[in-house]
Amino acid sequence: MVAAIRKWLLSGLLVIVPLAITIWVLEWVLSTLDQTLLILPSSWQPDKLLGFHIPGFGVLLAFGSLLLVGFAASNFIGKKLVGWWDLLLHRIPIVSSIYSGVKQVSDTLFSENGNAFRKAVLIQWPREGAWTIAFVTGVPGGDTANYLQGDYLSVYVPTTPNPTGGYFIMLRASECVELKMSVDEALKYIVSMGVVVPNGVLPHQ
Repeated sequence: MVAAIRKWLLSGLLVIVPLAITIWVLEWVLSTLDQTLLILPSSWQPDKLLGFHIPGFGVLLAFGSLLLVGFAASNFIGKKLVGWWDLLLHRIPIVSSIYSGVKQVSDTLFSENGNAFRKAVLIQWPREGAWTIAFVTGVPGGDTANYLQGDYLSVYVPTTPNPTGGYFIMLRASECVELKMSVDEALKYIVSMGVVVPNGVLPHQ
């Protein structure tokens, strides 16, 4: 009887915990994006105009703003304005160092031609014989390329269960084994500490 209760309890947790976390994350995202309504004048805010709150309206506003900015930045005049804006921010002390760093990372991650985080590899880390999953972020550049002879890759080794923290290392390309799994599958595998097997295929015992 105790074994059956334990089994039911674990089964219930497997159903409730992912659902509860998903709802919590969605609620956090919606409430955060709803804060974008604060940029509107108080007389224009939907709560004041309609007399009641519309959950998720901030999401639509943020989505529409992104589309509008993206459309404007895609034409000739918009590109010129963005270029002038970048030059202005790069001339402001302190702001320039923060903005340039964030800009480089965002350009790398969101560029259509970029290769960052688009390939999962298997590497030996933190010592020979111990294997983990990493993500290719590019190739070594700058002065580091002058000291690394041969084909090297820049990889990011995420930590578990929080993949936002990790290590940046440079390895020989021959030491990186490309995996036949998507970045999403690799992230799930890492966050779950190996519990969620990619493609649902169990390893051979």
